Amino acid sequence: MDKRPFDIDLAFERIEPAIRPWPKAALFQLAEEGFASAFEQLVACIISIRTYDEVTLPVSRALFARARTPAAMNELHYEELDGLISASTFHERKASQILAIARRVAEEFQGNLPCDREVLLSFAGVGPKCANLVLGIACGEPFISVDVHVHRVTQRWGYVHASTPEKTLVALEAQLPRRYWIEINRLLVPFGKHICTGNLPHCSTCPVLDMCRQVGVEAHR
Repeated sequence: MDKRPFDIDLAFERIEPAIRPWPKAALFQLAEEGFASAFEQLVACIISIRTYDEVTLPVSRALFARARTPAAMNELHYEELDGLISASTFHERKASQILAIARRVAEEFQGNLPCDREVLLSFAGVGPKCANLVLGIACGEPFISVDVHVHRVTQRWGYVHASTPEKTLVALEAQLPRRYWIEINRLLVPFGKHICTGNLPHCSTCPVLDMCRQVGVEAHR
């Protein structure tokens, strides 16, 4: 098949209706439900690390039903918090990290987590993916969050060429129009989970097949 030049505007326009039947990415879903503060988004992102969205969502909801603010979180004993998030991967470590963040936010920032990337990255357990998601979703600031789906899909398209998610972030910052910096994660997480899958992607029904270079695709559906 002859491929047309890749048009990111057209790609995102087509992907939006294609992902509508599928669940939203966990942090965007939680924000829609009202868990949209920087602290709530950061805690949910920590819970989500190495954990499926199908687990992240109920675990986060259960935790926020008990404590949604740094002050409320500080009132939890470690054992109670660990029990609330025990379905997530590495929950023991995450419980310690969440309590440490809640303490620092209460002590250093009067209970209000600032929309500051350096502050977010200074917390143990918080990397660029979580920091950028919080800044994008909770703070409305243009930052790109690159997870495995964003990394894989943009490489497969041939839109960027980078060997790691960290390098993909740099490449996208140089090429992706700023208006899509928050949107790319919202769109490509469900797209990567359900259409442009890691194994046997659904190329035959993909809305951007005519532009996609199918880099590395050896078999598909």
